[in-house]
This record gives sequence, structure tokens and C-alpha cells, in this order.
Amino acid sequence: MLKDLYLKEVEKAIDTAIKAGKLGQMTEYTANSLNVEKPKNPEFGDFAINVSSLARNARIAPPQIANAIVENLKKEGYEVSVMGGFINFKTGKELLAKAIEEIFIEKENYGKPKNVKTEKINLEYVSANPTGPFHIGHGRWAAMGSALANLLKFYGHDVYQEFYINDAGSQIQKLGNSLKIRIKQELGENVDFPTDEVERKNFYPGDYLVPVAKKFLEDNKELMQKVQNDVDKIDLQLVCDYAKAEMERLQRALLDNFRVHFDKFYSELTLHQSGKVEESYKKLEESGKLYEKEGAIWFKSSEYGDDEDRVIKKADGSNTYLTADIAYHKDKLDRGFDRLINIWGADHHGYVARVKASIEALGYDPNKLEVLLGQLVNLVINGEQTRMGKRKNMITLDDLIEEVGVDATRFWMCMRDIDNTLDFDIELAKKSTDENPVFYVQYAHARACSILRNAVNDRKDTQTGETIKAPLTQEELDNLVNNYDKTLIENDIDNAKKLILKLEEFKSTIVNSAKNRTVYTICRYVQELASEFHSFYNATRVITDDKQTTLARLSLVWAVKSVLEQGLGILAVSAPEHM
Repeated sequence: MLKDLYLKEVEKAIDTAIKAGKLGQMTEYTANSLNVEKPKNPEFGDFAINVSSLARNARIAPPQIANAIVENLKKEGYEVSVMGGFINFKTGKELLAKAIEEIFIEKENYGKPKNVKTEKINLEYVSANPTGPFHIGHGRWAAMGSALANLLKFYGHDVYQEFYINDAGSQIQKLGNSLKIRIKQELGENVDFPTDEVERKNFYPGDYLVPVAKKFLEDNKELMQKVQNDVDKIDLQLVCDYAKAEMERLQRALLDNFRVHFDKFYSELTLHQSGKVEESYKKLEESGKLYEKEGAIWFKSSEYGDDEDRVIKKADGSNTYLTADIAYHKDKLDRGFDRLINIWGADHHGYVARVKASIEALGYDPNKLEVLLGQLVNLVINGEQTRMGKRKNMITLDDLIEEVGVDATRFWMCMRDIDNTLDFDIELAKKSTDENPVFYVQYAHARACSILRNAVNDRKDTQTGETIKAPLTQEELDNLVNNYDKTLIENDIDNAKKLILKLEEFKSTIVNSAKNRTVYTICRYVQELASEFHSFYNATRVITDDKQTTLARLSLVWAVKSVLEQGLGILAVSAPEHM
């Protein structure tokens, strides 16, 4: 990466200047304590390093420090200037040409960092109750979680994607009772959900159970004949199991359509049945981390950074949600994962400390757990936010995908930092204009593909009707891609510098995005690359009368196509060749 190159050059020069006594009272330098940034004014250079922070130890002025460092720089392939405490770098043609050459050499591996410390990661996200359709909030975690998995895999990590099914609580019985009412309605009985607000909370009155009721009757004709259509004679557990299985089937089908693929769907119920919940409880008890108060059993989580102790077994003997979560995270660590990454909603903020406390209390490293807390999604329709309810009148992820498509839904869901609320503008997401970010990026890829096609296809003169021979043969284009010669671009680089620097930035974007778990920066990058490419195309004729110039510029077009495809691939958004 050019950023790394310049930083290493400066750090070597600092060490040399220190040994020569040119940096005042400074006797040592801590590696990576300086940052590479872009100058606010591009006329100053392509990159800049502010060395003013060294003045604290050097006891000399920042400009003096900068000039002492510059004196010891090699200045091979770049130009240097000093402004105050800033060292500015202008990248030369040879380095720029090498940057393009690397894309052709690495191809689909371009941007993958080398010699990095990799980890075996368990990435858990979505983890919705199997009691109904996914709402748009689930859609955000699904898109971001799967894109983060793609990013971390591309970086080099071993990523295992997991969905935790909350199927051990009273909600499954509520679901079964709700389905019974819908079945009775299908049979013509005059029955409905309670109107009392408190009682209604014990049911799921959404219309999504109507087709499930129809399917139940179709799948259980013999049973219905046996009970003579008396639904109350049917074992509730059978109805509960059917409803849960159907909800899980629908959820998994939607995830598959949404390009989200989990390695494991982990049932909370099986966690209890395996004895792992009781095992974790006993381990905490034996280590003196539990105590009884007011008939309940409490976990001493405050000893590990939580703001108060937490109940893990209620006075009636039933477990709290925390009890199973403790066992679940212990099980993940016992499976040998180096790191656990969970994506939770922002309303789980207070839950992080108690889970980390339990991990430490059980003898594991709490720093192995990372929790990404995500804000909600506001759906904007015709300029107005639309509220959604969890039980009725719900705007589902299915509805959204049907309205705007998988590509737009995924891109928009990943487009903002997880810490920020997302305003999803449906009308804008549907537009085939530059205003719509996903269209803008996809159109850049399609434009690049179109240029490459036009380079090898004969065309008709619209006025004379004569056939105009293609400037290149397919063989010549293939040779350009497979046997790239960087001297091509060295001779035609002036109009393409900004585009080349943006292409080269993909490498640092991958590293920073993976380390910071920031998928949105990939969205931002491909938008910026698309913008630079559109600007380049509008200002520069790619297919010219000179074959060498044409080949040089086509190499840039192919590089843009390749990098956009990589970026969109991480987001699991398609890269169309025609639009």
C-alpha cells in the first residue's frame, strides 16, 4: 500500500536522523505513532504525514523536524515537500503504474492482505425468535452480518456464521395458541384474539399465521378427521412444533434469497436438553460466583465490571435469559473459536457487561467477545417515516425486498455505520438514477463492461450503415489482461492519477474495514471509485485512433471493473454487465 510505503520511508528516515543527532533531544521513535492522511488541498500532494507530535520529545519546531526527516528520505518514485509540520508526498508515474500492474497480477485476490494474523471467528447475527417474519431491523443485521463475514473471510480469517434460535421460552407456546385461533377461523369458527391489551400480548395476532393455518389443515387432513375438526382436541405441543418449524422454514428461505448463508442454526432448546445450561450453572456455583437472595439465585457479575449483580434463576426455579446465554457463549469458546463477534440491537447495550462478566467468571478471556450494537432502521416512504409494529401491521423484510429488490436492500442496509440510525428511502432505492447509490455503483461496473465489449466488437456507422472494424481483437484484449505491461500506463498517466490512487486505496480500505468491523466503508469506497471512474470517462476518450493509448486506457477500465466487482462481491450485491 502506498500509505504503508510512505510511512515506512518516514520511519526509516526518523531513525537515521535520530542517530545523526538531527532531531534535537529525541532518542527513540515508537513505530506506527504517525498517521498517513490526505492533504485538504490536493495541490500539496497525494498523501501527507504530520510529524508535529514528535516535537514533544525532540524539543525543536515541527518544520525543523519535517526538514530533518526529508533530508534522509530516498525520494525514489515520489516527490516530497514540507509545509509546517507536514511532509507531503506526490506519487510518481512508476509507482502509479505498479499500482495498476498489481491489480492485473492479483486479479480476484487484489486487496487481500498478506502475512496477517488470522483468527477462527464465530459471527452470530440476526438470531430472531421463530415466531414470525423478519422485520426490516432483522434485514439490517442480516445484510451487515453476512457482508462482515465476507469481508473478514476476504481479509483471511476463518469465519463461522451462526444463527441462535430463541426457541426455549414461552413465546413458542404463545405462537402455538395463536395458530390454533387461526386454524379455528379457517374452519369457520367465530373466534378471535383478545381485545384486552394485556391479554393480547400473550398472542401473535399478525395475519402472517393465516397461510400457516391453511397449510396446517392441508398437511394434517387425517388428524382433523380424527378429532372431527375440534381444534381443542389437538395436542398444543404438536401445534407449537408445527408453527415453529413453519416459521423457521420461511425465515431460512428468505435468508437464502437475501444471500445470507449460516453455517449453523443453533437451537436454544437443544442447549437446555444437552445439559450445558445446568453444567454452566454448576460451574459458577462451585466457584462461589452465585448466592441466594429473596429466593432467587444471583450471579456476582459486579465483581467483573457489571454495574450490579444479575439473577440467573428466579424464585420459582426457572432460568432467566442470561442463564442460557452464559451456557451458549461458554459452548462457543469450548468449540475452539479465537473470537466471538455478536451483532445485537442497541437495546441490548446493558447486556454486554453481564455476558462478558460470565465469560471471565467461567475462566475465559472476556476480550474474546466483541459486541457490535446496531441502531434501528427508519423506513421512509414518500418522504415520511413509517412506523412498524412487531405483531401487527408489520413492514416485513420480505415486503421490502419485493419492493426494491435484493441488491438495493442489501446495499442500503450496509450503507451507514452500525452505530447510526439508518433512514431507508424506498422511493430513492428504486430509482435508476445517479441519486440512488447502488444504481450509481452498478452502472459504473456496467459502463466498464460496455467499454470493454465495444473495444472488441464491430459496430455500424449510424449515418452510412457501414461496418466499422473493432479497434482490438478479443485476443489482444485477453493478452492485455493476462500479460499486462505496466509501461502502457506510464505513458498515459496524467489524466488518470486520481482514478489510480482511488483504485490503490482499495487495499487500505479492506484492512481498515476488517479491523474496525465497518462494512459501511466498503459501500463508501465503491461509491467514490464509481465517481472517479465516471469523471474519468466523461473527461477522457478511452477508445482512440492510437492503439497503445487505447490499450493503456482500457487497462484502467478493466482495473475499475475488477475492483468494483470485488467490493460489490463483499457486500453480496450483484455487479451487472448490462444496465
